[in-house]
Amino acid sequence: MERTLAQYDAVVEECLALFAKKAHDYGTAWRVLRVPSLTDQIMIKAQRIRTLQELGESKVGEGVRPELIGIINYAAMALVQMELGVVDAPDLGADRATEEVRQRLAQARALMERKNHDYGEAWRGMRVSSFVDLILMKLLRIKQIEDNRGATLVSEGIDANFLDIVNYAVFAMIILDGSPS
Repeated sequence: MERTLAQYDAVVEECLALFAKKAHDYGTAWRVLRVPSLTDQIMIKAQRIRTLQELGESKVGEGVRPELIGIINYAAMALVQMELGVVDAPDLGADRATEEVRQRLAQARALMERKNHDYGEAWRGMRVSSFVDLILMKLLRIKQIEDNRGATLVSEGIDANFLDIVNYAVFAMIILDGSPS
């Protein structure tokens, strides 16, 4: 488990570093995005990964890894939006936004630790393509819950699905990086 935590933390730090740089360059314009818009952004990235996996080539020059980083950051941003709400104009500085995203990624890590305890390291035997499929499934679930205006009868809410998406994308990056199991 210690190796998993170290690998997980390294992926998260890479994602946060990119998030912080983009927050510096672009500000926090993303704060105007509604959660369904972030869901759609994640869907685009996951669909692109699936297309790259099926075609085996990229004509844009960016591969799977940058898209996974985008999925992690967008899912964390969606969790921020769910808690802080959507605004009409950017209201957070880059440092505060980065800290908010860091807190949501810490929530995902805590969930991963609990689930990893129960499931063991089963995820290490999975393929990156399976994680992408699971992310797509979670996104379709989120979209259905969004279409139902958040109402569920027996299912987890949107936030739980975004947390799972973060964890699936982190696991995919660990596997993609060829880290020993």
